[in-house]
Amino acid sequence: MAQVEATTERVIAADAETVFDALADYKETREKLLPEHFSEYDVREGGDGEGTLVHWKLQATSKRIRDCLLEVTEPTDGRLVEKDRNSSMVTTWTVTPAGEGRSKVVVTTVWNGAGGIGGFFEKTFAPKGLGRIYDQVLAKLAAEVEK
Repeated sequence: MAQVEATTERVIAADAETVFDALADYKETREKLLPEHFSEYDVREGGDGEGTLVHWKLQATSKRIRDCLLEVTEPTDGRLVEKDRNSSMVTTWTVTPAGEGRSKVVVTTVWNGAGGIGGFFEKTFAPKGLGRIYDQVLAKLAAEVEK
């Protein structure tokens, strides 16, 4: 099994604290940021960053649906980590200042991929597909905080 990684980033015209707070708000804001690839969104515990337990289904392709139950931690300033209890998937959101009134958001997801030929295709195509999905999330995040 090889580790698979997908990374997407965007500079947003809002300060880092505002952007981070929007990402960490699982009660209200986060669900609004999710494109049609996500369904069955449900905050099960907490709802504001550290200590949140949130569920959703992620349909990356027509045949590939992940049932995610994510534990949220904030290990350092500007980082939000979502660890899936149902798989090896870990998504890290990093928000840093990028000049006056701007911030850079980097989202990286890693997981243990399949072996063999299936693993080859997963490692080749999954990061691009997930990158497109997270690019939509970042666009919605920008629209939300740049108001």
